[in-house]
Formats: sequence, C-alpha cells, structure tokens
Amino acid sequence: MADTPESLAISAVVPVKNEADNILPLVTEIDAALKEIGAPYEIVYVNDGSDDATPQRLKDAQAAFPALRIVTHSNSCGQSRAVATGVKHARGRMIVTLDGDGQNVPGDIPGMWAKLEGADDLMVAGRRMKRRDVWIKRVSSRWANRIRARLLQDDTPDTGCGLKLFPRHAFLELPYFNHMHRFLPALMQRHGYRVTNHDVQHRFREHGTSKYGTLDRLAVSIFDIFGVMWLQRRMSRPDSIHVE
Repeated sequence: MADTPESLAISAVVPVKNEADNILPLVTEIDAALKEIGAPYEIVYVNDGSDDATPQRLKDAQAAFPALRIVTHSNSCGQSRAVATGVKHARGRMIVTLDGDGQNVPGDIPGMWAKLEGADDLMVAGRRMKRRDVWIKRVSSRWANRIRARLLQDDTPDTGCGLKLFPRHAFLELPYFNHMHRFLPALMQRHGYRVTNHDVQHRFREHGTSKYGTLDRLAVSIFDIFGVMWLQRRMSRPDSIHVE
C-alpha cells in the first residue's frame, strides 16, 4: 500500500538546485512539522540538476530521516518542472510545497493543514506577513502581485510564496507550462477548486544564493499573466456530473 499514489495523507515536495547547506536543517524542520500533524507522511526532494554537494547531502539526510525520498533530474529544468516531477512521484493525498532555500518556515504547515478541515477541494496558499528579502525584490514582488491580482482576480495577495497546500489530484488536472508554480491559485480556481490564504512567516536566506534575477523574473511573470488570462477565458466546466 505504501508504494501506491495517494496512499499517504501528505507529501512535502521541495525542489532544490545547489542548496547543499540548506538540506539537513530544512529536512529536520519539515520532518518535525509533519510529525505534528499526526498523519502518514513523506518528504520528496527533487534535485534539479545540482552540481554542488546537494546530492550527497540528500543521501546523508535520507540516512537520518527514512521519510525522505529523492528524485533527481539529470539536468536543470527549472522550479515548475521540479515541482511537477515531485507531485507526480508523491504518494500523499495532499501536497505541501516549500522552497528549498530555507526561507519558508515548516512550522507553519500544521496551521495550514488545520485549515483544510478534511476538504479535498481546497488549496491553502501561504501569505508572507513580513518579507525577509532585499528591498528591490520586495518592491518588485509587491507590484507584480498587484498587477496579477487585478488581471487574474485570484484573491491571492502573495502567489509567489512557496508554501502551498493542495490536493494532489487537483494539481495533476492543471495544464503544465514553465513558471506555472507562480500561478497555482488562479489555475486551481479555473478548474473549480477553492482557494484560501493563510498567514505564514518568512526568514532571511542563511546559505546559498537566489536562482532568480529581479528584472528577468518580473518580465517573465508579466508575459505569463497574459497566458493564464488566455487559459481562463477558454475554460468551461459542468455544474455537476452524474454517472449511472
């Protein structure tokens, strides 16, 4: 049973590239947070073509934490593909995603889990209450969020937060495209799922460097917003389905 899809209650999916020094501290915190939930769980790390000590650090962490599973991309494919790979190989009914840089706080996961109240049609999106980033990143993200919220009407003030909790089956229904992880609330709503927000913490990055530039990320986000708007306009779904 343990080897079949959705045989566990929750899977934490963490995409990483060259995050060697963040592996063990973050795995330790994630494991403690999922234990607090009190349901069967696993931790799925997707190594997205790292060329530092990340692969070995993951193996070391796996020896200490049996719940940890490692999926590896032979070459770097980006965060969205890494998330999609992790969800595909996960065995949890629910998925919680976190960034691998340690800025998301795993201790927020139990509060997000409690917000589900057993629902299988709800996504809980983290909302960082106090960003711990350089000022230009904070300002650019604030403007990007305002533009996105105005155009997509997704009722999500911080779609860039890596902490998100959602049903695995719902994610697998979504169209895949690069950078889709930034638009999960709008995509979930497009498919008829509900989205709620949950206030979470945010930390300074202690190890490693960011994989994104400010201007290139902003340019790509604006371009992708129009793509998601195109998808929204072309979605139709029945009010109900009856099978006899």
